[in-house]
Amino acid sequence: MNQIHRLAIVGGNHGNELTGVYLVKKFQQYPHLIHRASFETLSLLGNPKAITARTRYIDVDLNRCFDNKKLSDAKTSSYEELRAREIQQILQPQNQQNVDTIIDLHTTTANMGLCIILGNWHPLLLKLAADLSAINPLVKVYIHEQPKGSGFLRSLCNLGFAIEIGAVPQGILNAELFQQTEQLIYSVLDYFEDYNQGKNLPKNDLLTVYKSIGVIDYPRNEVGEIQAMIHPQLQFRDYEPLHPGDPMFITFTGEEILYQGNSTVYPIFINEAAYYEKGIAMHISEKELIKIS
Repeated sequence: MNQIHRLAIVGGNHGNELTGVYLVKKFQQYPHLIHRASFETLSLLGNPKAITARTRYIDVDLNRCFDNKKLSDAKTSSYEELRAREIQQILQPQNQQNVDTIIDLHTTTANMGLCIILGNWHPLLLKLAADLSAINPLVKVYIHEQPKGSGFLRSLCNLGFAIEIGAVPQGILNAELFQQTEQLIYSVLDYFEDYNQGKNLPKNDLLTVYKSIGVIDYPRNEVGEIQAMIHPQLQFRDYEPLHPGDPMFITFTGEEILYQGNSTVYPIFINEAAYYEKGIAMHISEKELIKIS
């Protein structure tokens, strides 16, 4: 890719994640903040009805509705599936320039700090992530591979990615994390502006990434009811090593359940509130130091 021509910032795909909602509202009120000379920047609220209702979604999770099958299904009837089509038409209009980059803003109840989630290993995204983590060492990079058109909003284009911030309770604004997210967005925009103008970008050849290798659910009984909680020694310890034999869950009667894997992993999205319904207690990842060519 030679240039970034159009970029979209989307907040409120989940209506109760207010950081993205109010950042987009701010950018819509003060568009000069996200204006850069070499490309067009759009700002968009993802799920207006859910935002009004202060809930994650109305019918189904909007951030799982951007797969090719759902977008092309003429029988689609749920609000979020119809909204996904509207968003696709905005970001990928017929006979016009599609957006090259999507920044999808999210918050999590897990203690993930400032996290960039990449759905692929595109060299430009890796270079961007390396630059952002060099500017702010608190930035973590999570590789959760998702093919184009797989359901997540960011999968609509090769340079789509998410910014995930936490821990933030659902329906709550945290001023410090709001400001950190805002500054991270400006750093992304500045990076693409410098990239378009051919300026010498920072050459950070090494990048630490957390690569997704799966998910783990809570222990459940035969009817699907949760039988244990995240162990206190694991709670809020995203990105920290979980060794075989370490406490992972604790039952309601106090019995510890240990991690039974064969190798050390790095949990992410630990005890995310929205994932209870998805059967996910945590994502698990491998930590790697990669060299960027």
